[in-house]
Amino acid sequence: MTAAAVGTATLTAGALLQPGMAKAANEIMLPKLPYPENALEPYISAKTLSFHYGKHHAGYVKKINGLIKGTPYEGQPLEQIIQDSAGRMEENGIFNNAAQVWNHSFYWQCMKPKGGGQPPDALMKKIASDLGSLEAMKDKLASAAAGQFGSGWAWLVLLDGKLSITNTSNADNPMVRGAKPLLTIDVWEHAYYLDYQNRRGDYVKAFLDNLVNWDFVAENLKMA
Repeated sequence: MTAAAVGTATLTAGALLQPGMAKAANEIMLPKLPYPENALEPYISAKTLSFHYGKHHAGYVKKINGLIKGTPYEGQPLEQIIQDSAGRMEENGIFNNAAQVWNHSFYWQCMKPKGGGQPPDALMKKIASDLGSLEAMKDKLASAAAGQFGSGWAWLVLLDGKLSITNTSNADNPMVRGAKPLLTIDVWEHAYYLDYQNRRGDYVKAFLDNLVNWDFVAENLKMA
């Protein structure tokens, strides 16, 4: 997904599935948020979005560009950088920063103003088939988010044709183990601490009940 595409409201959901950044002079670019910084209030404040997007996400973009400059990774798609650097200790910094750029770009798309509610029918049927019910899926995802020790992410993924819930530590992404990310919840403290302090569970509940962009999740499943 190009930097311009992320910020273009008229794009279809299918155009938002791959949050790899556009290149300018072989640099990875910070995408625009898909909504104003205050659009997720009262559940996530403009102040949180300003720091999370403008400092943390932007910082990862700056760092990865510095790390890959003059290397074979320069000019490569972000997903390729993640896959090729995964598990290589000598390239841990490259993996961590590339994955955090991807994870954050994907996370912004997983939310929308006035989100939550019922998923589209095809996604709802898949959830019922693989995970029992929407409420059961939300409970499992909330447990994965709450149970992630320290920083990380909770994910709804497609693996071997079935929906599954998983969590990852720090910058890790399930794509490196063959899973297709459909939805993620950022549980690094900077995602929620200004608004919820240590009440991670309240943040996760607000995300699932009021912010989750089920249309984006459904389109990810359709395109998998």
